Amino acid sequence: MVKVREDQPLTADGRVDIDQWVARLQDDVKLADADELVEACQLAQSLEQASERPHKSWLKDGSSFRMGLEMADILGELRLDQTAIEAAVLYRAVRENLIKPEQVAKRFGREVASLIEGVLQMAAISNTQATTAGLQQQDQQDNLRKMLVNMIDDVRVALIKIAERTCALRQVRDAPREKQVRVAREVFDIYAPLAHRLGIGHLKWELEDLSFRYLHEDDYKTVARQLAEKRLDRDRYIQEVVETLKSLMSAQGIHQFQVDGRAKHIFSIWRKMKRKRIDFSQVHDVRAVRILVPTVQDCYTMLGIVHSRWHTVPDEFDDYIANPKKNGYQSLHTAVIGPENKVLEIQIRTFAMHEEAELGVCAHWRYKGHDTNARSDSYEEKIAWLRQVLEWHEEIGEFGDLREGLTSDVAPDRIYVFTPDGHVIDLPRVATPIDFAYRVHTEVGHRCRGAKVNGRIVPLTYKLKTGQQVEILTANKSAPSRDWLNPNLGFVRTSRARAKIQSWFKHQARDQNLEEGKALFEREMKRLDVHDMDLATLAQKVNYANADDMYAALGAGDLRIGQVLHQAQQLFGDSDEQEHLDRLLAKPRQKPAKTPDGEITVLGVGNLKTNMANCCHPVPGEPIVGFITQGRGVSIHRQDCPNILQLRVDEPQRVIEVEWGARSSSQYPVDIEIQAWDRSGLLRDVTAVLGQDKVNVLSVNTLTNTDDGIARISITAEVDGLETLGRLFSRIQQLPNIIEVKRKRGQGGRRT
Repeated sequence: MVKVREDQPLTADGRVDIDQWVARLQDDVKLADADELVEACQLAQSLEQASERPHKSWLKDGSSFRMGLEMADILGELRLDQTAIEAAVLYRAVRENLIKPEQVAKRFGREVASLIEGVLQMAAISNTQATTAGLQQQDQQDNLRKMLVNMIDDVRVALIKIAERTCALRQVRDAPREKQVRVAREVFDIYAPLAHRLGIGHLKWELEDLSFRYLHEDDYKTVARQLAEKRLDRDRYIQEVVETLKSLMSAQGIHQFQVDGRAKHIFSIWRKMKRKRIDFSQVHDVRAVRILVPTVQDCYTMLGIVHSRWHTVPDEFDDYIANPKKNGYQSLHTAVIGPENKVLEIQIRTFAMHEEAELGVCAHWRYKGHDTNARSDSYEEKIAWLRQVLEWHEEIGEFGDLREGLTSDVAPDRIYVFTPDGHVIDLPRVATPIDFAYRVHTEVGHRCRGAKVNGRIVPLTYKLKTGQQVEILTANKSAPSRDWLNPNLGFVRTSRARAKIQSWFKHQARDQNLEEGKALFEREMKRLDVHDMDLATLAQKVNYANADDMYAALGAGDLRIGQVLHQAQQLFGDSDEQEHLDRLLAKPRQKPAKTPDGEITVLGVGNLKTNMANCCHPVPGEPIVGFITQGRGVSIHRQDCPNILQLRVDEPQRVIEVEWGARSSSQYPVDIEIQAWDRSGLLRDVTAVLGQDKVNVLSVNTLTNTDDGIARISITAEVDGLETLGRLFSRIQQLPNIIEVKRKRGQGGRRT
């Protein structure tokens, strides 16, 4: 079991009591030479005190030495050895150039120094979300590659780095906002997924929650507040359930067990609310109990006891013992209607499975090469994905985005599909037939022109599901489509396939890429009705020296048209001449109404005044509805508010649909013209595309010429910029029977 962390013991003068700290650490770690660890701590402390540099003001205690001890505490919980703990203690001193790695090697051994050097190489990874080009981008790829190489050579390097980033997130509470966001973004994109893939459950949860706190502060506080309001009731309820389960287990003769409640972490709750579009009250596993038993047989016995005691919630049972997750996680998950008719999640696992879930690869790394049982195999399975990513990077070279592969292709859930020959292929759960084709073989991907799933023709944007048999229909010519690289169209969802396609276009002749890219750019500008663009400045905005280089990058797939549109919008937005914006889009409508506190935006009420109803006090994120009052504007209620439910019956004409503001404050009306071969459901499909992006439609007019069978649809809709408009055009163009979609020339939308 992972312990609750304690503060570092202090002496009377406020310094860390190193002897007491080392003695406490030995509860988790068997130290080969405790005196040597004490020496390492004393050295790190004396180096910091002798340094003329001021302490880092953003550290909560101002001491990087104490941060090193905190890293060591985390590694102690993960049961790492003394060598790794000494490296953690000395790491900050080496990083701040207070001591050289060679001096560390001389005093504490080459192994300690090597671990520190490996973590220092990983420290070169920063600002992973920055979009870079040329040599800078290649440097970033090289740094990520070094990280993976070190992890494969010695997984302790990665674990020390995860511990260091965990401490950094804890320490930045008082740091400048910019630093908080930068650290949180790096951790969220790289190290939280890494902890997940290594199976270190408790650190993964902490990294996600702390990152979420800085990246989405309002959403974090909303969920935290709702959890706090229910904590006392939930604790009482959980305790009653725990006592009931203990009695049932004792009655069945199971005497060695542990039962306790756990709180679902905040980011997980928010993610489930967003993914399923549900309210906080509909998250079933906020109340959860975990049962630990000695054997697998006891797990299923306990499952039978639970299901005989309480009714199950349909479709809420998962057997991860028979079918473990990709990272080796094993447990039984079930949801039941517990006491007081409240939904309760129950997890059942063995003590060994729980240690695996909390410590992951750390539960096995020290046995590698020495253990003769299944533990060493489990270790190999845990880090096999690292080798796969490394092989993938070797295969596609400079064209692969290693960071993207690390984050997007390691989703918690994967799917398993079959080839026509019966071979199993595993893919991320968002994979399409094209992703499957490139997973089978690069040439199959290049030649892909269609797909069958279970014998039925499906679109190439079809999202594959576990258990399906996929057959790729190929052409003789080996040439992927540039449309596959357009993320708005949904053809390709995995970084591996995208990199293969980019590599193919990269190797085509520059002249051909330049011609293709120029045609793509001009076609997009034409249908958006944008003219007189400063191409030289625009090229520099997207990090290319001139327009020809930009065209060649578009043609090769290194640059996406959406990026160009975004920079075009910024280019005109930076100008002091308002006519530039007016030339791109019409004059924006007024901003949506705001509540009196000036912070909460409500869409769908026009220029009417809004106020939050006192009867239900809705907060951002909850489903809401508006009621038009007499003289006080629109009153905003929760959808389940008893008052609004009665008003829906009494005065339904005054109840209006509203939503929390999440889109740009400036919405530009634009006129869109669509030509298509007439068919049943055409208008429905077009408006569905607009609805998916929550685009507000101001007017629609449809006219069909019965002589030529062509339907002409005129739509006035509100968008927040060229990038959004281009995305809409791309999606509409993919609909069946569409001939052309463009902006009406000579008009900028209806000005309001």
